[in-house]
Amino acid sequence: MSEHNNQIEHVERSHSEIMVIIVALMLAMLLAALDQTIVSTALPSIARDLHGLNKLSWVATAYLLTSAVVTPIYGKVSDQIGRKKVFQFAIILFLFGSALCGISQNMNQLVIFRAIQGLGGGGLISLALATVGDIIPPRQRGKYQGYFGAVFALASIAGPLLGGLFTEHLSWRWIFYINIPLGLLAFLAIAARLHLPKVIQKHSLDYTGAVLMSTAMVSFLLALTWGGTTYAWGSIQTIGLFITSAVFTACLLYWEGKRAKEPIIPLGLFKNSVFAVSCALSLITGLLLLGAIIFLPEYQQVVRGESPTASGLYLLPLVGGMLISMITSGRLITRTGKYKVFPIFGTIIVILGLFLFSHITVSTSHLALTTWMVILGLGIGSFMQVMTLAVQNSVDRQQLGTATGLVTFFRSYGSSIGTAVFGVILVNRLAYHLKQQLPADIAHKVSSISSAGISVQISAAIREQVLIAFSRSFRDVFLAAIPFAIVAFVLALMLRETPLKTTTKNGPDNELRIAEV
Repeated sequence: MSEHNNQIEHVERSHSEIMVIIVALMLAMLLAALDQTIVSTALPSIARDLHGLNKLSWVATAYLLTSAVVTPIYGKVSDQIGRKKVFQFAIILFLFGSALCGISQNMNQLVIFRAIQGLGGGGLISLALATVGDIIPPRQRGKYQGYFGAVFALASIAGPLLGGLFTEHLSWRWIFYINIPLGLLAFLAIAARLHLPKVIQKHSLDYTGAVLMSTAMVSFLLALTWGGTTYAWGSIQTIGLFITSAVFTACLLYWEGKRAKEPIIPLGLFKNSVFAVSCALSLITGLLLLGAIIFLPEYQQVVRGESPTASGLYLLPLVGGMLISMITSGRLITRTGKYKVFPIFGTIIVILGLFLFSHITVSTSHLALTTWMVILGLGIGSFMQVMTLAVQNSVDRQQLGTATGLVTFFRSYGSSIGTAVFGVILVNRLAYHLKQQLPADIAHKVSSISSAGISVQISAAIREQVLIAFSRSFRDVFLAAIPFAIVAFVLALMLRETPLKTTTKNGPDNELRIAEV
C-alpha cells in the first residue's frame, strides 16, 4: 500500500504539466494581491455612492486585517486535511466575498463583505506557495518562485491602475466583479490538474489557538491603524489595544507551547534557525517593500503634481528591476543550489537604493528617479522569495503549509507595521519642516489639508515652500528606512544555508498519504 502511494505521490511531472498548475496558482495569488491595492483609486467614488466618508479607510483595512490573521491558520489546516480542498475553499470564500462587495448598498455592508473577502484571500497566497513546495523539489523551485514574486510586484502597480480604469469607465463595483470569472478559471484548473497528497491520519483543529492568535494580531494591527489618526498614540484606546495584544500573545505562547495538541503555531519551528531568521527577514522585507511602493507614488502626486494613474506608471522601473532580479536569482539558485548569497547581495543593494532616495528633492530628475527605482527593485527582488524557499527546504513535509503560511504572515505583518511607522514619520517630519519653512499659522493650515488641495488653497510663493517641506519629509522617510535595511543585512548574514533537496519526498511520512482526486 505504502509503495503504491509513494509512486502516486512522487510521479514526475513534465514542465508543461507544472506550468498549467503554476499559472492557476499565480492567477489565484494575483487575485489576492490585487485586492490589497485595487480599492485605493476607487475610494472617492465608493464614498460618494455609499455615503460613508468616515468609514472609508475600513474598506482597505478590513481586508488587510482578516487576510493577515487567517494566513497561518490556512497553512496549518492544509497540512492537516490536505492542500487542495483547503485551497478550493479559500477561492470559493474569496469569490463569495467579492460578489457581496459588488452588490453592497451601504458602507457598513461593504466593510463587512471586505472582511469576508479577506478571510478567503488570506489563504490564496500562502497556499499557492505551499503548493509549489508540494509539486516541485527545492533545487528546481527557484526558477518557478520567481514568477510568484513577479505577481506581487505587478499587483502593486496594476491594482491602483485597474481600480482607476474600472471606476472611470465602468463602475467601482467591477473591481470586485472581475474576480469572479478569473477566480472560477483558477478553481477549475486546480480541480482538474492539481493532484496532491492528503493526510488520512486523525487530527484536531486548534480552535483556542486560532482565537488567541486572531485577537492578539487584530488588536495590534488596530492599534497601528488607529494610532496617530483616529486616536492619539498615548490615548487609552491605543494603549489598551497594545496591552490587549500583549496579554493575548502571552496566552497564545503558553497555549501553543504547553496545552495545544496540534498547535497552529508550532513553537518548535522557531528552534530551526533557518525558519526563525527567514521569518524575521520576511518581516523586514514586507516593511521595506510596502514603504517603497506607497511613498514613491505619493511623492509623484504631491511634489511633482502627477495624476494617480501617472504616478503608478512611474513605478514601472521599480517593478522592472524586481522582475529581472527575481527571475535571475531564481534560475541561479536552481543552477547552483546556493541561496544565501542573494539576501546578502540584495540587502546591500537595497541600502544603496534607500540612500539614493534619501537625497530626493523637488527638482530630482526623472532619469535619476528611474535609475534609483531600478536599483531598489533589483535589491528587493534578489531576496524577496528566498525566505520561502529556504524555509520549505528546511522543514519536514508535514509542516510545509504551516511554515509557508507563517513566513507569508510575517511579510504581511511587516507591511502593516511599515505603513504605520513610515506614515507617522512622514506626518511628524512634515509638521517639523513646515514650521521651518512657514509661519506657524500657515504651517498648521497646510498640514491639515489634503495634498490634492495644495495648489488651490495657498499662493504660489507659499506652495513652493510647502513642496520643499514635503520633499524633505519623503527624504526623511527613506533615510529612516536605512536602519531596517541594515538589520535585514545582518539577518541575511545569519541565514544558514542548507543543501537544496532534489525531491519532494520526505521519508516514512509518505505512508500516511494517498493521492487526492
